[in-house]
Amino acid sequence: MLIDWSGEDYLWIIVTLVVLCTCGLQFFINCLDSHSDGTHSLQTECKDLIEKNLEKVGSIIVESCPWVAFEQKGFLGEQFVLEKGEYPRWSSWTNSQSSYCLLSMRPLRVDSADHKLHLFENCSFAGRKMEIVDDDIPSLWVHGFQDHVASAKAVNGTWVGYMYPGYRGYQFVFEHGEYKHWNDWGATEPQLQSIRRVRDMQWHKRGCFTVPVPDPDPAPSALHLLRGA
Repeated sequence: MLIDWSGEDYLWIIVTLVVLCTCGLQFFINCLDSHSDGTHSLQTECKDLIEKNLEKVGSIIVESCPWVAFEQKGFLGEQFVLEKGEYPRWSSWTNSQSSYCLLSMRPLRVDSADHKLHLFENCSFAGRKMEIVDDDIPSLWVHGFQDHVASAKAVNGTWVGYMYPGYRGYQFVFEHGEYKHWNDWGATEPQLQSIRRVRDMQWHKRGCFTVPVPDPDPAPSALHLLRGA
């Protein structure tokens, strides 16, 4: 159920996802608000939500495909991973609460159903190494690894790391590739204390980290954004 926005000026953006066999992903955005019936189409990510007349996001619904949203335009600033599900308020997609801005977003690149990640104590893949395979780690300390992570290799799958144990604090996305320095994943210091897999509906029917009850009949693929007060 969506938030009751009665009495509020709201904007509803629907991003419909079409999977093409050879051309990747295609997106269509329809904008509905109380003043116009404008419709926009988007073939890829959105670098500036303000250009879509969406200055403030109050809630989000993701019906398919994992996304990552950003605090600033151009995919900069704090990151917010959005998997399949409903996000009725800010606290449902972040708990750092250092900023209430969400100005750009893009689909996450999910390359495989398998997940393998290598974490390194020092830059350029030096020092102690920890390998994580098809598992979620709520605390690196419990697994005998310190919180100082300065480089990483995402061998398979897509991951999201957190500054604090229990998947709390700033979020950092690790898509397939190499990260020689913590700046490469958008961090300002080499602190990482928990990490988990990002799920995609193509291989994981639940399509999300936590879903109470999977829908028996999947709804049409869509992502909805609603502007807050």
